[in-house]
Amino acid sequence: MTAERLVVIGGDAAGMSAASQARRLKGPGALEVVAFERSHFTSYSACGIPYWVSGDVEQRDDLIARTPEEHRERDIDLRMRTEVTELDVAGRRVKALDRESGRTYWTGFDKLVIATGARPVRPALPGMDAAGVHGVQTLGDGQALLDSLDALGSDERPRRAVVVGAGYIGVEMAEAMLKRGFEVTVLNRGEQPMATLDADMGRLVHDAMDGLGITTVNGAAVTKILTGPDGRVTEVATDAGTYPADVVVLGIGVEPETGLAREAGLPVGPHGGLLTDLAMRVRGHENIWAGGDCVEVLDLVAGRTRHIALGTHANKHGQVIGSNVGGGYGTFPGVVGTAVSKVCDLEIARTGLREKDARAVGLKYVTATIESTQRAGYYPGAKPMTVKMIAELRTGRLLGVQIVGREGSAKRVDVAAVALTAGMTVEQMTALDLGYAPPFSPVWDPVLVAARKTVAAVRGAAS
Repeated sequence: MTAERLVVIGGDAAGMSAASQARRLKGPGALEVVAFERSHFTSYSACGIPYWVSGDVEQRDDLIARTPEEHRERDIDLRMRTEVTELDVAGRRVKALDRESGRTYWTGFDKLVIATGARPVRPALPGMDAAGVHGVQTLGDGQALLDSLDALGSDERPRRAVVVGAGYIGVEMAEAMLKRGFEVTVLNRGEQPMATLDADMGRLVHDAMDGLGITTVNGAAVTKILTGPDGRVTEVATDAGTYPADVVVLGIGVEPETGLAREAGLPVGPHGGLLTDLAMRVRGHENIWAGGDCVEVLDLVAGRTRHIALGTHANKHGQVIGSNVGGGYGTFPGVVGTAVSKVCDLEIARTGLREKDARAVGLKYVTATIESTQRAGYYPGAKPMTVKMIAELRTGRLLGVQIVGREGSAKRVDVAAVALTAGMTVEQMTALDLGYAPPFSPVWDPVLVAARKTVAAVRGAAS
């Protein structure tokens, strides 16, 4: 019997998880696996790049979970530095370009996995391609940034870094530049940093960043990058002023990399990501799957699709896809939008809906915000922690939670993520049997204190 051929486009989290899982379920005699990756690296943690740049992670290779050689040892035909440039859905084949030799060729498939990831947002503004302007999407990007920093030398004058964008990547890269001894300015178009939070919680992040010595400028849209005679960045111009820079780091966010799929006529959603069913099969295509940062996923709270670029989702997608391709069964039901980050010792977490998200889907709600500590107030090391909770009017169903605090704050959001997934009300949450000891929590955990206050808000709104 001739083996089926699985072709995988993309060699990072979703793609190689799918390839590896399919290989576990079917041997080479039943399934041939061919994977294409256009870069030099596979199966690495893009989320770890800011911590490599900062020096917290010593070596680039520490971020690599599995090398190309390790994948090949598992009977996966992994072709590095090879980019798929065309997808022929009707003919069941892909066209590939070997970037080293320049050779192009077609490869047929019985089953296809699209895991092309996301691309960083890079505005088409003057100077964006200048030396010293860096994105941080891939390991290659991280290496280019480190090389650029080394080229600056270490003279006595202050070195200045400008970070464009104040989302997860932006605040993490601000920390990385601060740890490397730079004077750091963050330019943010929004009202407050961390637009994934409501503005009142984002203000707490802004104040904490100022306290760390990071200058955050809100309402500042970049208009161009200015360069010196050598072509290297010298300043960043915005509609709110001009800021000197020896290096610029772009942290504006990412968009799904779906150009190849679009050209092939595959369905994409309102956020530009591929649309799939629960099995991660591309809608309307029996033998094509997609996962990772190139897809849209169902928001279980809002009831609509959204694009979320996270390695946690990508790896789960890959497991589901690989199981289905390999003859097993798996589904990915959706997400509640949980994410955590930090800037120095400040921890930031969110899950579920913001206020504007709730309004956008027609939900009426109440909110409650509490201040507590992440440990018993009398225990050494107790630090402030703020929790904001959003619940549906009348029903009291939990809709979202945001947390800003010091060490030990962020992972408390996982309690809320479970409650959201289970469809719990805030009143039900008040009875949760959470762990307690003074080094870890006050007698009433801050999440439960917020739930109690939100219950009161729900009752007050109903009276």
